[in-house]
Amino acid sequence: MKRREFLAALGGLAPWPFAVNAQQPRPVIGFLHQGALPPQPARAAFRKGLVEAGISDGLSIAIEDRWADGQYDRLPALAAELVNRQVAVIAADFLPAALAAKAATQTIPIVFLIGSDPVGSGLVSSVNRPTGNITGVAFMFTRLGAKNLELLRTLVPDVTSIAALINPINPNSEPQLRDLQNAASALGLSIVAVKASTDQEIESVFSMLPQRQLRALLITADGFLISRQDLLVKLAALHAIPTMYPLRQYADAGGLMSYGASLPAGFRECGIYVGKVLKGAKPTDLPVLQPSTYELVINLGTAKALGLNVPPTLIAVADEVIE
Repeated sequence: MKRREFLAALGGLAPWPFAVNAQQPRPVIGFLHQGALPPQPARAAFRKGLVEAGISDGLSIAIEDRWADGQYDRLPALAAELVNRQVAVIAADFLPAALAAKAATQTIPIVFLIGSDPVGSGLVSSVNRPTGNITGVAFMFTRLGAKNLELLRTLVPDVTSIAALINPINPNSEPQLRDLQNAASALGLSIVAVKASTDQEIESVFSMLPQRQLRALLITADGFLISRQDLLVKLAALHAIPTMYPLRQYADAGGLMSYGASLPAGFRECGIYVGKVLKGAKPTDLPVLQPSTYELVINLGTAKALGLNVPPTLIAVADEVIE
């Protein structure tokens, strides 16, 4: 049951690329992904943003994707490919991809979609007036630790220690972990960091959680972990671990609960900015965007399977409840 939207509602749109019109110039958008290709709703939202910015069939475009599938050491070479391809603009999803794009070029405009603080991560010097050739959208997941822990403890009230799954090779993992540890201390909880950067390590983490008497898990925002959504949800169900996720797509796939910004909405805003750049705007004239609201999604079927009672007060504040 839908209660409110993060940004504008998304229409049903086909994935990229656009249809080609041979009579028009055909700029190329290079899209660098730190994980796998984005899910279909995110790709459709990106295209919707391009259309809203005025990039339609009247100015046909092509999109060339490069993705590292969580192998972040591949990103510099992939970014260099896009630079050598002389793309008109580079879009980059999540921090490692954005950092690789920034290191690869100081001239091609870059529009990022990241989960962390863009100033603290070194991407821009100011969110209001970024310098150089880069701007974008920042989800600011590192500000959500307290809320995520509070929501998870509401469903598992007797928990005292919560495991936090991080990808240790993601430069954003340490800021997220510090945020969680500070928030946990204020709530009288402790955080136990568990690390995974491969499928095998993810499976090992879930196997050892019961041995360490860790009865609740929080998944941090990371491109590799997002690309392993189905595996994470399956293992959480198999080991009966109440788990909080950073994006609603996990809850849609059967995860217990998610709290964070809307991924399709972020891709839409990213598409709008890419479109504006293609129309002549400079990144310095486009302030870094941040979400004004976040969405809470609860999967009641999963809660029931885990034997958890979802309080009516929590249902009342949810943006969507999956029956």
